[in-house]
Parts: sequence; C-alpha cells; structure tokens
Amino acid sequence: MSVRLVHYSDIENACDDPVRMGQLAGTIQSIHGEDTVVAGTGDNTAPGVLAHYCEGRQALPFFRAVSTDVETVGNHDFDFGTAPILDVISESPQEWIVANVTDGDSESGCSPGIAELDGTTVLHRDGQLVGFVGVIDPATPRIAPTGASELTVTSPVESVRTALSELSQTVDQFVVLAHLRSDFETAVAAVDGVDVVLGGHVHRERHEIVDGTLVVRPGANGQVVWEVELFDGNRPPMATRHSTAEGPIDESMADTTREQLADVDLLETVATVDDPIYRDIDRRTRGESRVGNLVADAYRWAADADVAFVHNGGLREGRPLSGEVTAGEMASVNPFRGKVEALHVSGDQLRTLLDAAFRPHRDDGRLWHGDISGMTVEYDTEAGRLVSVAVNDQPIEAGREYRIATSSYVVYSDDWPIPRETTVDSFGPPFKTVADYARQEGLTVQVDGRLREC
Repeated sequence: MSVRLVHYSDIENACDDPVRMGQLAGTIQSIHGEDTVVAGTGDNTAPGVLAHYCEGRQALPFFRAVSTDVETVGNHDFDFGTAPILDVISESPQEWIVANVTDGDSESGCSPGIAELDGTTVLHRDGQLVGFVGVIDPATPRIAPTGASELTVTSPVESVRTALSELSQTVDQFVVLAHLRSDFETAVAAVDGVDVVLGGHVHRERHEIVDGTLVVRPGANGQVVWEVELFDGNRPPMATRHSTAEGPIDESMADTTREQLADVDLLETVATVDDPIYRDIDRRTRGESRVGNLVADAYRWAADADVAFVHNGGLREGRPLSGEVTAGEMASVNPFRGKVEALHVSGDQLRTLLDAAFRPHRDDGRLWHGDISGMTVEYDTEAGRLVSVAVNDQPIEAGREYRIATSSYVVYSDDWPIPRETTVDSFGPPFKTVADYARQEGLTVQVDGRLREC
C-alpha cells in the first residue's frame, strides 16, 4: 500500500498566464487518484498582476480544479493584509494549517483568524494515516509587504517537534509543509520522525535526502509538480518530478484565467519583440540582463530621474517576452503594488546603495541583487568591491545630488541603505509602470555594458 503526495508551491504569477495555469492544473489532474493528497506550500495566492485586482481570489478556481487537500500559508499570501487571505481560506476546498503563528501579547494586534488555524491535520489514504504540520518562515512579519507585520511567528523547528510528539503515536507517516528558507527547511528535515518535507518559498528546485528525510521543492511559477510516494513499512519515500510544460492542459482552467485577465483589461497587446527577453533567475541574478535593464529603464522613465535602481528579488520568472506582448505579461515581470519612488541622494549615498547590491545569497548563490539605469558600474568579483561608478558616462561625484528612481520596498525596507530624511516623489505601481513603459517606448532593450565585472 502507498500514499501519493502531489505537491505544488509558489504559483505566484503563473496565475497571470492561461497556458501555464492550464498545464499546471492538467498535470496535477493527470496524476490525481484516490490514493493522493494534493498539497500546497504557500505563496499560491500572490504575488502576481491578477492578485492585485482580486486580492488572492484569482487562485480559487485553481484550488477547486485540482481539489487541493491541505495547504500552508506563505509570506506573499499576506500581500493584501490578513482579511483577504482569511476570505480565500474560508472559500477554498483545502484545509489550511500553520503551527508556528501565535496570538502574541495583547498589544500585538495579530489577527486571531490566522493564529487560530490548526497547526496539524491527519488524512487517511489507502489504509494509512498521514500527519501534516505547516510551518512558515520566522522572517514573514518583516518580509511580507503589508499584511504580516503584526504576526508573531515562532520557531518552525520547535513547532515540528511539538507536532511530532502529539501525532507520532497515531500516524503512519509524518509530512512537513514548509514555507521556509533553505537552512530552516534543512533543520526541520533533521528532526527525528519526519518522513518528508514539502518545501516552498525559495525559487529553486530541491530534491535531496537530509538525515534520511526526503526534501523536495518545486521552485516557482507552476513549472514543476512533485509526486511523492509514501510506502507502508520501512521502504523510503520516492519522488517523481513532473514538468508542467510537458503535461496535459486543462482547457477549462486556461479559459478561466483568460476571462479573469480580460475582465481587468490585461490582454491588450502593448508591444512586440522579435528577440525574446528571457526572465529566468540565473540570467537576472548573475549580472546584467535584458529584463533587469528593462525594468530599471522603466523606473527611470516614469520618474524622470538621473538614475534608477531595482532590487531584482522583485522580478519574477515566466515564459520569455516574445512576439506580441500583452499588458498582463509585461506587468507580471515586476508584479508588486507599492510605488515607483524618486528621491535625491548624494554620490556617496548612491555608491553605498550599489555596494549593498553585491552580496552572496544563502539560498541561491546570487551575487548581484540590483538592476540599474543611467549608470555604469564596474565591480571586482574576486576582491568583492566596487571599482567605479559613472552616471551618464561621468564619474560619480561624492557630494553631488542625484535623482534616483526605485521601489517603495528599497526606500522603506531596512535591508537597503536609503536615507530616510529625503523627500520622496511617488509615481505609479511597479507592475503598471513596466507595462506603460513598454506601451510607450517598446521592447528594444539590450545588454549594453552598464554592469561590468573586472
């Protein structure tokens, strides 16, 4: 006897692509059976362009189409506040679980609706009882754009241990639904008694055995589904990877997504491009990329600024921009609300910001975390330092004032060294800015040597 887990995560802006949503739903449906549990591990209601218009409800037809059984929340599920995600939870077919969110103290303001979700559940399939616990990243109150700042998130490792102590005598298998960064994901996998960790949050795939525990992660945007078979007895779990691009398409799901996009005027063609603009994470986080240049140029254009800086963690993967490109496809490149902001900084402050963009990332090895416009930057990768910065081909002047365009996240986040005392001019949201720029200026962007390694 065996139980099969069908695992998706971090759908995000796949909800803006009818083909991807149809293929994702079709792939899951093709491997669904009476012995399956369909499980999601967060960030499946946001971010994305439709998400801004629907506040996460655009995901409901997908949840129903694939008959999701169990899910945990992710940081982006709070993008529009606590109330919208609670509405989605109340209307979706699956049971939502999260064990490491608490009410906190009486002054925290944490919504009891999230804290009162069950942390665990037990499902019966093919003669086996499978226990599930959901845990989210402790950084969620800091990294969720708006809706999670008042959540109290405790240790995922301790929450998993507590759940195991409560369920270990009654279940045959124990599975963690983990919306965690990689080191926490590894730590919960090392807890004695965990059979499988279904991961999310990090946008790179994972298939690994950690201390005898199977860990799988599908990456982002509905491109991969994992099928995990849990066997009765001592036989270890087995994982099969399914590429949704190679799977069948659920035409009904694709049509539903098209209707959702049409309802908010996102199917309009705004530009054409002959040379496809690729959006994969390796291209845009290892140095200069066309898609990064495109977004940075759009910010500078919108704010009429000297320079622009874009945190490339806010850019999202998807199919290449090719041929006739719609407003929805353009907006999905940088699908966040907030604002494009313009402020004045000194040359020294600008250099400090650029220096902060060069740092290794613990989860995916990224080196370069920013995209730029109006500047040329040289960086010594071996020494780990900036060599030179020029603005409009002129060496940067320490005391000179420059007008810089960037996002609300960069301006107001503690992660970036932006002076808080500076007056800020606000423009449209990033997702609309990028679409408007393509409509007005076209998509002729190239890699032009603005970021150079030496």
